[in-house]
Amino acid sequence: MQQAKLQEQLSLADAEVILRLLPERIQAALIARAAKIEYPIAISIAIFLDTEALGFVDCKPGRGQ
Repeated sequence: MQQAKLQEQLSLADAEVILRLLPERIQAALIARAAKIEYPIAISIAIFLDTEALGFVDCKPGRGQ
């Protein structure tokens, strides 16, 4: 049996799924933030969870809030 490899990044497809599940105002805020910082939506989601994160590798939800 092959074990699943732990991913330290969120794929674009996964980020879009997460985004679609959020309330519209949160979606809009995350999309606007991603555009402002000129990074993918996955980074915007990581920063939403942890204001000090540079991505999901170092994301610690709740830190910096």
